[in-house]
Amino acid sequence: MDANLPVIPEHPRVVVVGGGFAGLALAKKLRKQQYQVVMLDRNNYHTFQPLLYQVATGGLEPDSIAYPIRKIFQGNPKLSFRMAEVQRIDPEQKKVETNIGDISYDHLVLATGSQTNFFGFAQQEEHMMGLKSVPEALNLRSFILQNFEKASVLPDGVAQDSLINIAIVGGGPTGVELAGALGEMKKFVFPKDYPDLDMGRMRIVLLEAGPKLLGGMSESASARALKDLRALDVEVNLNAEVSFYDGAVLITKDGFKLPTETLIWAAGVKGQFPEGISSDKIVGGNRVQVDAFNRVLGYDGLYVLGDAAAMITPETPRGYPMMAPVAIQQGGQLGANLIRLKKGQDWKPFKYLDKGTMATIGRNKAVVNFLGQTFHGIVAWLMWMFVHIMYLVGFRNKITTLWGWVYNYLTYDRALRLIIRPFAKSNRIKAYGEV
Repeated sequence: MDANLPVIPEHPRVVVVGGGFAGLALAKKLRKQQYQVVMLDRNNYHTFQPLLYQVATGGLEPDSIAYPIRKIFQGNPKLSFRMAEVQRIDPEQKKVETNIGDISYDHLVLATGSQTNFFGFAQQEEHMMGLKSVPEALNLRSFILQNFEKASVLPDGVAQDSLINIAIVGGGPTGVELAGALGEMKKFVFPKDYPDLDMGRMRIVLLEAGPKLLGGMSESASARALKDLRALDVEVNLNAEVSFYDGAVLITKDGFKLPTETLIWAAGVKGQFPEGISSDKIVGGNRVQVDAFNRVLGYDGLYVLGDAAAMITPETPRGYPMMAPVAIQQGGQLGANLIRLKKGQDWKPFKYLDKGTMATIGRNKAVVNFLGQTFHGIVAWLMWMFVHIMYLVGFRNKITTLWGWVYNYLTYDRALRLIIRPFAKSNRIKAYGEV
């Protein structure tokens, strides 16, 4: 039992499931404290998910946004990592059941993040592409490039259009940023790589079910994003709900039809976590309800952070937004409270500090809401770059990402258009990586 983990006397064991933003923030907070921290993840790396779309569009290599968890834990005997698949938890026995054996705990923290929410299209999921992990990003990159290779040997027609057209469902930050990156590729990259294809026939369509893009941002930010996307020849359809998709043709409820083999679903996410939590603790969005301290009431020593947690208050009736800053702050706050517990001090409730929201559309194009103000254009774009570089884990990742952006900026190119491993939708089950 306990996967050959050391026993450290007088150091309660904190088992953290998930090596994302929340899990790492907690582990870093406790690294010099009288706790033994054990992190479990099915991958041996942390992923900087906000930049997955750049891996998918050939702007960055995956090792620019992924970082080995063991390297983060180096040199600290109180921090341990195990690459494991968590099968279920047993809160009564205070143990975690995994594919490498059962692991006991004093405190269990579920920082398991989210997964793509296909809503009423679960049966059509096999035809759609997600973007929640490094494998999915690489699969999407390969799939798009494979389709262009196929289209280059076909005569003009519907079959060719279906291969080069791309639909994106969801007008949040992921959808907007992905649409902008693809718009730049259509304008600057694809015409050079595929001179035999008529790029005027290629359509990039962004579908948003609501009345505006970037629903969580200001009206001016939404309007600017819409303007910038249309300048990149991205078709933006608002109040557009998908009604049908069979892998070849997309149809919306208002009758819009698009032949495309590539539908990227960025319309929503839902929480994910192992079995073992009572169904009465699970609320909308498949999230676990927690109190103001991220505790799951009714269970001793069980906590949930980030996307998987629903901290419901009068101000947040649906819980906090499923964003990286929330996860990071909750991880740090729980760590601080566990330190207070060790000292016999009262815990402090979580209070989210909103540092603003942002999205980039492309070269010199971004929107930022900060301190009640909206920034756009090159100023917002530089702000977006600075924040993302600062939050990346590892000095090397910061440098390689910055260099990749400089190269793209100077050359109007995305050099990483490589089909390393051909992808077919039939093997999409292999795409899901993050816990």
